[in-house]
Amino acid sequence: MLIVPEREIAGLITSKAAFEAVEDVFAAMSSGDAYNFPVVREAIGHKDALYGFKGGFDRAGFTLGLKAGGYWPNNLEKHGLINHQSTVFLFDPDTGKPVAMIGGNLLTALRTAAASSVSIKYLARADAKVIGMIGAGHQATFQLRAALEQRAFEKVIGWNFHPEMLPNIEKVATEAGLPFEPVDLPGMAEADVIISITSAFSPSLMADHVSDGTHIACMGTDTKGKQEVEAALVARAKVYTDEVAQSVTIGEAQHAVTQGLLAESDIAQLGEVINGTDPGRTADAELTLFDGTGVGLQDLAVAAVVVDLAVKKGIAIEVDF
Repeated sequence: MLIVPEREIAGLITSKAAFEAVEDVFAAMSSGDAYNFPVVREAIGHKDALYGFKGGFDRAGFTLGLKAGGYWPNNLEKHGLINHQSTVFLFDPDTGKPVAMIGGNLLTALRTAAASSVSIKYLARADAKVIGMIGAGHQATFQLRAALEQRAFEKVIGWNFHPEMLPNIEKVATEAGLPFEPVDLPGMAEADVIISITSAFSPSLMADHVSDGTHIACMGTDTKGKQEVEAALVARAKVYTDEVAQSVTIGEAQHAVTQGLLAESDIAQLGEVINGTDPGRTADAELTLFDGTGVGLQDLAVAAVVVDLAVKKGIAIEVDF
């Protein structure tokens, strides 16, 4: 079995490679060549942590495995560790033998950013100029960097429940040569693209905060009860997701569906747009929303890329397991 430690990941994977891997996974899921296993994600009753497993099998990419991990909200403050902690395990689809164990912290941030970035590529207006960020934590910086590669944005605006964290995303904007402006939530009406990446259990972005023609990527809701945007906003949009079953149970759409504002049949897979079986955005004034619940296949895809690169560079550690 091969081991690729967390400390090696940054030197192996690029945002471009993560984007391509996630884009391929979306396409494979839509065509029926890949499927995810049911998610296990629970509060463990210790340190306010959420822990669980995501996995799946991608016949097209020939990857089988799972990611184990979760969210420890006190890690940064009390232990100097990022709050998201995870590890990816890959298995041989032919034999079931364990193939690799890969540090999953940076990979999680990269694949999550890649997912929203893919949604921007296929759903945002071509002339989008202003990008709005809701959330300014560790993952928000990855989200913004990936998004800026998809459109010729001219300005970044941002809101965070704790305003003192906004310099995190302002730094990314400055590095890209773009102006940054803190705004209140109604100020998000200026944005052509909005990325929401928080761990909230009550909505901050409301329907009247968003203008027609906007594309919204909701990337923080991956657990029953979590919510970043008002259910009425989800119902107002043309909704796409990574996995419909997750969208209606643990994703942002769960609240609109529960309230009867949206039907499961109203939600499409982003892979359908990639494969050309769904037209995606059909008008500039259309409001589109991507419900990024996070699927195990994304983790497996980027992990497989990392393993291949680690072997080529002689970095992978081989153990007799």
